[in-house]
Amino acid sequence: MPRKLLIRAAIFLGGGGFVIATLAFALAYFTVSIPSPKDYVNSQATVIQYSNGNEIGRIGSQNRTIVPLAKIPLNLRRAVLAAENRNFYSDRAVSPTGILRAVFNNLRGGSLQGGSTITQQYAKTAFLTSERSIQRKVKELVIAIKLENQLSKDQIFENYLNTIYFGRGSYGVQTASLQYFNRNVDQLTLGQCAVLASILRSPGYYDPSYSKANDDRLHARFKYVLNGMVSAGWLKADVVPKVKFPVIRSRVASGSLAGPKGHIIAAVQKELNALGFSDQQLLVGGLAVRTTLEEVAQQAAVDAVDKQTPPKAPDNLHIGLLAIRPGTGEVIAMYGGKDYVVRQLNDATQSIALAGSTFKPFAILAALEQGIPLTSMWDGDSPKEFDDLGRPYFVSNYGNEQWGQISLLKATAHSVNTIYVPLGIKVGPDKVVDVARRSGIPSSVEMVATPSVVLGAASPHVIDVASAYATFAAQGVYAKPYMVSQVLGANKGVLYQANPQGQEVFTKDVMADLTYALQQVVKDGTGTYGTSGLGRPAAGKTGTSEQNASAWFSGYTPQLAASVALFRDDATQSLNGIGGLNSVTGGTFPAKIWTAFMKGALKGEPILQFPKPTNIGGTDPIIMTTPGSNPVTSPPTASPTPSVTPSKKTSASPTPTPKKR
Repeated sequence: MPRKLLIRAAIFLGGGGFVIATLAFALAYFTVSIPSPKDYVNSQATVIQYSNGNEIGRIGSQNRTIVPLAKIPLNLRRAVLAAENRNFYSDRAVSPTGILRAVFNNLRGGSLQGGSTITQQYAKTAFLTSERSIQRKVKELVIAIKLENQLSKDQIFENYLNTIYFGRGSYGVQTASLQYFNRNVDQLTLGQCAVLASILRSPGYYDPSYSKANDDRLHARFKYVLNGMVSAGWLKADVVPKVKFPVIRSRVASGSLAGPKGHIIAAVQKELNALGFSDQQLLVGGLAVRTTLEEVAQQAAVDAVDKQTPPKAPDNLHIGLLAIRPGTGEVIAMYGGKDYVVRQLNDATQSIALAGSTFKPFAILAALEQGIPLTSMWDGDSPKEFDDLGRPYFVSNYGNEQWGQISLLKATAHSVNTIYVPLGIKVGPDKVVDVARRSGIPSSVEMVATPSVVLGAASPHVIDVASAYATFAAQGVYAKPYMVSQVLGANKGVLYQANPQGQEVFTKDVMADLTYALQQVVKDGTGTYGTSGLGRPAAGKTGTSEQNASAWFSGYTPQLAASVALFRDDATQSLNGIGGLNSVTGGTFPAKIWTAFMKGALKGEPILQFPKPTNIGGTDPIIMTTPGSNPVTSPPTASPTPSVTPSKKTSASPTPTPKKR
């Protein structure tokens, strides 16, 4: 049967079929167009960079870095030629004998392969799919011929070396050099050059990380390539025995998005989409995206979480950290989780958790704007019952502590719930919500204007709280958080440039008094234990939700604001017991992580001072009445505090009664 097929093919080609085939090829030549080779070769992964220009990672289906032919070692060029097309510089783009060999192979029932010159390989790799069909092969031949008419041999070879797939997700000789030998292409030895030239024929067949059989095949082809270089006159025969087979780097199982940096890349891509850059542009556009992230600060964030995470923590414990430069909105560090590949939900920008007492500063701001001073005196006994639109609302302090008559300043330092709830009622819960919105808590975070709003009944993202505290640090100037600073095209032209604009939402006098109050939390309050050793002025607030379902520390220095949250997947599960602590509050692990991060991020930065307080409302103590409150002689059995319905992306959904620090 194969012999009959060959005879029929010969008759067809020798007769009228030859004319038809010639006409068909001519038609294909004039109808098949090719994309610009420059457009394809320059289409490479989008590079995400730190603010200093160093690379964070890449967005793109092909991991490729283009290098000019002159920077590719001569040994590598010759090794590739020896392996794939030794007479490339003298051969035509299409090999007639190779095509005939492939045709007869196909007629005999073999696969559509063989007969490919380097030009043909480049045409197939760069402009066509891997489909095995006669039509695809004809297009390959047409494009190869057209390429030869348009480009020099050096240009074709350079494009080929920057395009060909080497396995392990790497395209081109530069990324292949890094994948297999962890060095740039211009640093390769002769042996390493021979290995890369051997592997490119079929990475799955020769990459030794897959099997022992692959390793054996690679060693054999390695010798074939070296002997081919000798045959071509590019290498002396006595050199071959001296060339050692190099050590090949183990194949990394995890992808380019593994680890914490995957969350950064995904977040940047989302922001780029919002700016109008399509996924297609990001995949093949060769863009350079400069972010606001600072390399030192980002490393400090990862180190802080790694070192201060509770020992033997359960798998469903999540930690989010985000830092913002006050007044500009620049996100300079973000920790969204320990491995994006394992969990794609970003714990700094997408997960939510009950805010707890991190919302108390909004009540202070509302009070200061109404002239209520930090020296005002309040009754801090516990527990108490308040009127919530005709319903009883029971509130107790952490540990049911009894404070008696103390100032708002001291109540802030020690996060006294039975003072903050009446404070919120007096200034108006709607005013507390308004202040939170102006500070930076977005409308996507549901807040209900009830007495519980000051105790953090809402469930924001970490970035939301960090943004609000950045407004405090900027002395009342709000700036929308962002990560993308600049986008350059493949030709280095500027496609986007961020233009951050701050908006003054609070007066400096109000901010000075707020900061003074929040400094007491760090100096002699709920945050003192976790923030000791920082070595510079800081202001902040702890936050712990009901049943210790979440724990926060949010704070700032004059140069930097950051928020840290700990929570679990299931909001009904308490943090208590984690890390050996009976009670995990915002002043424990969250404050320690925040402090470790700040020390690393601000290392070498000048120590700056906060503005002095302006003493809004005067310095004399004023006894304040507690509106709508009654002392409670027995502990309440339940609280009717309105709950907040979480979205589907919730990682820590709210519980009804936030009352902790």
